[in-house]
Amino acid sequence: MAWAGKILRVDLGKGTCTSEPLNMKWARDYIGQRGLATKYFTEEVDPKVDPLSPQNKIIWATGPLTGTMASTGGRYSVITKGALTGAVACSNSGGYWGAELKMAGWDMIVFEGKSPKPVYLYIENDNAKLLDADWLWGKSVWDTEPAIKAKHQDPQIRVSCIGRAAEAGCLYAAVINDLHRAAGRSGVGTVMGSKNLKAIAVRGTKGVGNIRDPKGFMKATTEAKKVLADNAVTGQGLPKFGTQVLMNVINEIGALPTRNHRDVQFEGAKDISAEAMHQPRKTDGKPTLVTNQACFGCTIACGRISKIDETHYTVQNRPEYWGASGGLEYEAAWALGAANGVKDLEALTYANFVCNEDGFDPISFGATVGAVMELYEMGVLKKEQLGIEALFGSAKALTYFAELTAKGEGFGKEIGLGSKRLTAKYGHPDLSMSVKGQEFPAYDSRGIQGMGLAYATSNRGACHLRGYTVASEVLGIPVKTDPLVTEGKAGLVKAFQDATAVFDSAGVCLFTSFAWTLANVQPQLATACTDEFTLEELNLIGERIWNMERDFNNRAGFSSEDDTLPKRLLTEPAKTGPAKGLTNGLDKMLPEYYQLRGWDEKGHLKPETRARLGL
Repeated sequence: MAWAGKILRVDLGKGTCTSEPLNMKWARDYIGQRGLATKYFTEEVDPKVDPLSPQNKIIWATGPLTGTMASTGGRYSVITKGALTGAVACSNSGGYWGAELKMAGWDMIVFEGKSPKPVYLYIENDNAKLLDADWLWGKSVWDTEPAIKAKHQDPQIRVSCIGRAAEAGCLYAAVINDLHRAAGRSGVGTVMGSKNLKAIAVRGTKGVGNIRDPKGFMKATTEAKKVLADNAVTGQGLPKFGTQVLMNVINEIGALPTRNHRDVQFEGAKDISAEAMHQPRKTDGKPTLVTNQACFGCTIACGRISKIDETHYTVQNRPEYWGASGGLEYEAAWALGAANGVKDLEALTYANFVCNEDGFDPISFGATVGAVMELYEMGVLKKEQLGIEALFGSAKALTYFAELTAKGEGFGKEIGLGSKRLTAKYGHPDLSMSVKGQEFPAYDSRGIQGMGLAYATSNRGACHLRGYTVASEVLGIPVKTDPLVTEGKAGLVKAFQDATAVFDSAGVCLFTSFAWTLANVQPQLATACTDEFTLEELNLIGERIWNMERDFNNRAGFSSEDDTLPKRLLTEPAKTGPAKGLTNGLDKMLPEYYQLRGWDEKGHLKPETRARLGL
């Protein structure tokens, strides 16, 4: 049935590790990973809990296709109440860690309580134990992972851990595995750190069996891989250019948020694009990009591996940064670059390395720096406070702030609060480009209208991975819609949100959805798990997951008042590009969206919606 059939419950306060059978009824109702772990979480945790209190729980979860021969079946998610947002959080990561946990025989790990001292969890197949991590506390991700492998004398251990940013209380700290793959958003790493949990080290040699119909599954996965290979995006664009293929595209259509969303086009976009990463440098004749890389079982290979120019000011006489490591993805390149007006590709790569090294979200970090730079240009923040001149376009300010935020030192402690808290503290809350406390990713919703509704209604705060209407509005996948109009976007956003919930719960990567629809995922789930997973049933499950998350947020205190966008996007028209003169038309889309969702005007689930979805 593709599920391992058991979960590990770890009581950090008592120091115990207990095996439990997986709730199979819930597995059939919520699939796995995002859906199933959120079901466990919402059943067990008070929505009003302080995210950093011992009463909050945090779950590492795989999907039924994780660790199987399904393409991109290497995913896992970290589920908790977000430190940054106070909303339900579910951050998804690739690499190899998720498959390793599944191969050790576990579907998920539920952590509860708080350890009195730093610990890490060590799992070897059925055996799990908490070990002292005093010797690891204060180490970066890049030092923690090799140290654990050396201690256990096993280079094949997979490690999911936090760096110094989480220890220092940065509210958007990430959980990092395989050195540069991240469960990146909403502060899941901060919650991990608050529990004195440094790492989870896993070695699994059992493999993933239990497939319901092995021959049928092999046929379904083979056909699905062909669809990926034959698609222009997943077969050509992403392997060659990675997600950075979007930089010039989004800039051209006037939807690249620039200088804290003051502008919608960046004159330096070409200098920090995928194409620029392929260009040989003048200094050493080598490009920043070394190669692409795939996560476990992936036939797309969109990951970037990059190397910084050794003569660049950021790494001169610092050989620890001379190696090849996780390079810029589109969102990070935008947040560190266009969001701050910085076009130094080497500086962006260095800042990205620092985010990986010490485990913090480059999107929230870069967007918060954008707000700091605007406050500096307004005269609200001074050089004496910041420790550096912080004009838009300053690469040196960006890299300086990255180093401070990594360690929680100086003004980095304030940047680590995120833009919502920082701008409110200095009297200009409207300068935070965020929803529910989480910063926007790399699409300006004046130029892509549907994304405004997707951001405003996202259950985990502003996010592109909860309803990526860019696929339709810009790329024409699965159908082309006009990015500049609001008509039809309520239905489009709902459809993307519900389908995405299924992809995230199955254990596969969302990037497959550039080529796959649920009709490609369904045969894989049905042959692996149960023939109850019909297309109709999967659509219903996606909707059920979305509404379960929404209901938790409502009970946590969120309402329709939080389904909004910053004033800048609603009142300041785009200055250039195809969207010139437009603001986001959220007020035209939101009422129809609530109606389609079966919510009342306060954004709460109506009784008949609960009944239909079995909530």
